[in-house]
Amino acid sequence: MAYFENINKVQYEGVKTDNPFAFRHYNPEEIVLGKTMKEHLRFGIAYWHTMTQDGSDPFGSPVNIRNWWGETPMETAKNRVEAFFEILEKLGVEYFCFHDVDVAPEGDSLEEFFQNIDEITDLIKEKMDQTGIKLLWNTANMFSNPRFVNGAASSNNADVFAHSAAQVKKGLDISKKLGGENYVFWGGREGYESLLNTDMKLEQDNIARLFKMAIAYGEKINHKPQFLIEPKPKEPSSHQYDYDAATAMAFIQKYGLEGDFKLNLEGNHATLAGHTFEHELAVARCYDALGSIDANQGHPLLGWDTDEFPTNVHDTTLVMVELLENGGIAPGGINFDSKVRRSSFAMEDLFLAHIAGMDTYARGLKAAAALKEARFFDELKEKRYASYTTGIGAKIVAGEEDLESLTTYALANDEIKMESDHLEFVKSRLNDFLF
Repeated sequence: MAYFENINKVQYEGVKTDNPFAFRHYNPEEIVLGKTMKEHLRFGIAYWHTMTQDGSDPFGSPVNIRNWWGETPMETAKNRVEAFFEILEKLGVEYFCFHDVDVAPEGDSLEEFFQNIDEITDLIKEKMDQTGIKLLWNTANMFSNPRFVNGAASSNNADVFAHSAAQVKKGLDISKKLGGENYVFWGGREGYESLLNTDMKLEQDNIARLFKMAIAYGEKINHKPQFLIEPKPKEPSSHQYDYDAATAMAFIQKYGLEGDFKLNLEGNHATLAGHTFEHELAVARCYDALGSIDANQGHPLLGWDTDEFPTNVHDTTLVMVELLENGGIAPGGINFDSKVRRSSFAMEDLFLAHIAGMDTYARGLKAAAALKEARFFDELKEKRYASYTTGIGAKIVAGEEDLESLTTYALANDEIKMESDHLEFVKSRLNDFLF
């Protein structure tokens, strides 16, 4: 059965097209800096927002029109698999991501949940084998069910920790079954509401224990995906342990997880943490820990996780600058952790939203490539830090100076001047950029 009978495969038609179901900038086979666009961008689609999000919000009931509802939860789950792969194929997207509860109903017990997951992922594997579409990453939803009211690995209840471990084990089994390239941990409720009744050290130690169990089990079953932590500062917890990229890296280093874990960074989460998306990417790059990204944006007038499709070319250009400087994003990708707006309830809006996001990132890639080829930012930085390439600066970088020798130097050179040629250079480059 076709779920989107009136929509054909979306093609690249260029900027002059008036076809809303066509790409204007995303040309998957176009070569940019020696690689095709699809190799640079490695687009993925999120199962949760695309297939299970119903258009409800804290102030209103579901509104989305969808034609895959069945007589039972399992029938609906099977229909969703068919519809999802139709979307992937028609958009030409080669990767996808999911939580365990996205693809299969939980049922009345953990055993039933696992049986449902096995049955649905058998169907998913069939579709993957037929289409060549790959699993970018999967994860366990350990935040929605009431049992996770006080967290999962960070829960005060050891039985909840055990249940969480079982979900992670099953998630890794499924990852191996489907050839997952990454595995994500997003601690949706791994945080606290009040320090007055919280043992922060025990909770973080327990999170690390679960992560190390995952590493050990992956080695046991001979499946080693790239493990990723996805930071978020707050919401639903008032303070979450993986606040931002820097906080997550401190956690990774404290518990000796550097060899196994990198970061999956999201645009809207960066906004909630008070950062730009490119800041979070740059922090991860400093630690050689930029693993994958969730592509979305927040609304500038709203202070919550709106998960809008990315449409700001300026932002995506700066994101792609970071990804190019990183040498690419593989084995991670650019996953659209984005949902259509409540007013976009029609089936076809799922396509229009993804087309807009894919085009925006493609346009950002082209702009970032032009900046890289012109060495625009490279030259700015080289000029700005030129004093560290010769003389006393080069000696500082080489580790040849200490406090005493630098004090002697400073006393003898107690006059810092702004170099006029550097100022003129900056002005000229800014004029090029702005005008």
